[in-house]
Amino acid sequence: MDDIGKDIGAARELQIDRDENGVVRLTLNRPASFNALSDSVLDALQEQIDALREDASARVVILAGAGRAFCAGHDLREMIADPGEEKMRALFRKCSAVMLGLQRLSVPVIARVHGAAVAAGCQLVAACDLAIAARSARFAVSGINLGLFCSTPSVALARAMPRKPALEMLFTGDMIDAEEAARRFLINRAVDDDALDAEIDRLAGTILAKPADALAIGKAQFYQHIEQDVASAYETATEAMVCNMASPSARDGIAAFLEGRHKK
Repeated sequence: MDDIGKDIGAARELQIDRDENGVVRLTLNRPASFNALSDSVLDALQEQIDALREDASARVVILAGAGRAFCAGHDLREMIADPGEEKMRALFRKCSAVMLGLQRLSVPVIARVHGAAVAAGCQLVAACDLAIAARSARFAVSGINLGLFCSTPSVALARAMPRKPALEMLFTGDMIDAEEAARRFLINRAVDDDALDAEIDRLAGTILAKPADALAIGKAQFYQHIEQDVASAYETATEAMVCNMASPSARDGIAAFLEGRHKK
C-alpha cells in the first residue's frame, strides 16, 4: 500500500501531457515548493525519461514548471532531514542520471522557463537541448550563498555556456535576468511573458517538420563529439553522416531537392 501511495504521489508531482503530433509536456507540479526537485520528483522524471526512450511516437519533449516558478533546485528541507553521506551521494547521482537522461533522449528537449530557475533548476535548463524563457524569468546557481558550491550544476553550465560567464554565476551566486541569460548562452532567447507559449509552439512545430531519424542521429553525435578532441570529433561526425545518408528521409529529401520538389 505504501508503494502504491508513493507512485500516485510521484505521478501528481509530475504532470504528463501529450498531443497527437508527438509533443510530450512534462510539468513539474509542486507549485507550493516552487517545483523543488524532491526524491520523488526525480524518480518520476527518470521514469518518464526511461519510457520516452522506448516511445517511437514522441517527437519533442517540453519541460515546464507549474505555478510561479520553473524550478527552485533541490528540496533543501528533504536534504537536511537526512544529510548522511550515502544519502547525499545517492541523491546527486539520481539527479545527474536525470540530467544525462534528458541529453540521451533521441528527441529534442525544450525547457519552458518562467519565474525562477535556481541551482539544480538552472542545471535543468542547461541540461535541456534548447531553452526559451519569459522575459521576467530569473536564473542563478546560488548555492555558494549558503556555503554550498553548485558543483553538479556546474557540469551542465560549463557545457552550455562559455567558461567565464559560467564561473561568474557559480562564484557569485548572483541572479541574472532572461536577457542576460540569453547573452551568456544559457538559454536560446527571451520573449515577452505572454508570448512564451506561442514561441514554444513555434519552435516545436519547426522541429516536428524535420525528419525524426535525422534529428536522433544528429543529437546523439552532437553530444558525443563535444566531449572529444577535434580529430575524434570528425570521425564521430563522419560515421553519423554515413548513417544519416543511408536513412530513408535523407534519400527522399536529396531526391526531392534534385528533382525540384524540395520545400523548406
